[in-house]
Amino acid sequence: MYTEFFQLREMPFSITPDPAFLYMSPRHQEALGHLLYGTGQYGGFVQLTGEVGTGKTTIVRTLLEQKLSDVDVAMIHNPRQSEQEFVQSICDELNVPYQREGATLKTLVDALNEHLLRAHAAGRRTVLIIDEAQNLTPGVLEQVRLLTNLETSKEKLLRIMLIGQPELSALLARPDLRQLASRITARYHLTPLSAQETREYVEHRLRVAGCRAPIFSPRALDLVHRYSRGVPRLINIICDRALLGAYAQHLRTVDAKTVRKAAREAMGALPQVFDPGAPLRWRWIEAAWLVALLVCTALFIYSYTRDEPLLATVHPAAPQPSPPPPPTDATTDTATDTPPPVLMPKLPLATIEDLERTAQPLSIVVGRLIRLWEPRLVIPSGENVCAALRVRALECYRTQGEWTDLEQMDRPAILTLKLPGSGEQHFLLLELGKEHALLDTVLGPLRLRRADLDSVWSGEFLLLWRRPTQWTYVGPGSSGPDIPTLWRRLAESSGVPVPTPVPTQFDERLAAALKSFQAERGLVADGVAGIRTLIALSDGLPDTPTLSGGRP
Repeated sequence: MYTEFFQLREMPFSITPDPAFLYMSPRHQEALGHLLYGTGQYGGFVQLTGEVGTGKTTIVRTLLEQKLSDVDVAMIHNPRQSEQEFVQSICDELNVPYQREGATLKTLVDALNEHLLRAHAAGRRTVLIIDEAQNLTPGVLEQVRLLTNLETSKEKLLRIMLIGQPELSALLARPDLRQLASRITARYHLTPLSAQETREYVEHRLRVAGCRAPIFSPRALDLVHRYSRGVPRLINIICDRALLGAYAQHLRTVDAKTVRKAAREAMGALPQVFDPGAPLRWRWIEAAWLVALLVCTALFIYSYTRDEPLLATVHPAAPQPSPPPPPTDATTDTATDTPPPVLMPKLPLATIEDLERTAQPLSIVVGRLIRLWEPRLVIPSGENVCAALRVRALECYRTQGEWTDLEQMDRPAILTLKLPGSGEQHFLLLELGKEHALLDTVLGPLRLRRADLDSVWSGEFLLLWRRPTQWTYVGPGSSGPDIPTLWRRLAESSGVPVPTPVPTQFDERLAAALKSFQAERGLVADGVAGIRTLIALSDGLPDTPTLSGGRP
């Protein structure tokens, strides 16, 4: 109805999970990473929980669309079944042959076990996904536990994923189900979107639907987050009703008043905490109390952290691309021997066409990069991003180069790619192997051949590096605390003996030590500490992400 009015190709806020409109927040990507881990060679028992409408079904559909090689999936949508019906549903999903007349639970399990052994011998893995798992009866949950006993001497034959609402965690906490709970190797709780992610979510769906100009005002987007509390399903309902309301009033921009009315129509009573619709007098009183509370909180925190460096911040309105805000309270409970779920070196190969469908705005890509270094970093509005990072001893380095340059510096980087269908796009390089590269996308990490990327990569990249010294150049004429720091880093990196007493002036001994280090690292041996040399000397500094396998 309103699509022609706003010049949209289709309705952007349908509540049906449409992969074309998929927006993956960092937490959704991590949840997908847990499920991908569960399909791997050593994946076991994975639990994913989240409130209604937070995107669990979207995550599962995204997993199924990954077209994982050598993986067979059985999906159980209706868990309210008897034990025999449950096992029979698994057999039907996997096309397991069994005697339908007179079938018993034992004959079904025997047929399933025989099928799993054949699949294992053929090099295939089998995954069972149970949706709405909070509705499983204790008897069926006990049957799930027994199915985990189907194994060889080295690995499980059936990998199981329980997807459900928070009640699932409470269910598994029952004493009579402790044996099942103890077998879960990875847990993840999916939380709603933050305010910034809600804005990105709305803008992403509008952009996919063909929107060319902003439709929702900034204040309207703030209210969408407040009333929906960041739940994607509620965001869709409110935004759809708001677009309809704006169309009825012939408004080209959805304002706060329209969102407030749409939320009231869709949800009934609105949240009363600092409600923008409240009388002005009460809003001032609420604001005063809020300010007082924030001041008290800040003083309390300061009393305990005054010796700690202040956090810097990044805001989307900054003149340069900016990262999303600090992460919310998503929680992970993974076994200590579980590999990191986000970086998946054995992901199936993707293509350039896959990248066309998974590009993200540059601001989000830059945000992802910064979060690798400083997960809680925020930059005030109006500040230059690189200048704000500099106060945290983080430097931006943008240049042209080749794969060998990225291998040598070994830092995550933003690549500038010129895609055939969408032009210049930016992707975050997470890992780099001899033949493949792992890129971050809205669908999570994608693995591509370096040879395929050569046709679209301009050679331009941007990375961050942690400065080991006060300055980004140390050479003849330099003096001060940077000189002892350089000597210590050279000693730690290549075993160069530190003179006694430690000099505070740049001299021939330091130049010679730098030349030896540079030659060892394949750098230009000019005897001065420029950016490339300082990046190499920063190897091993705390909280330094790398391309060769995440954080050291």
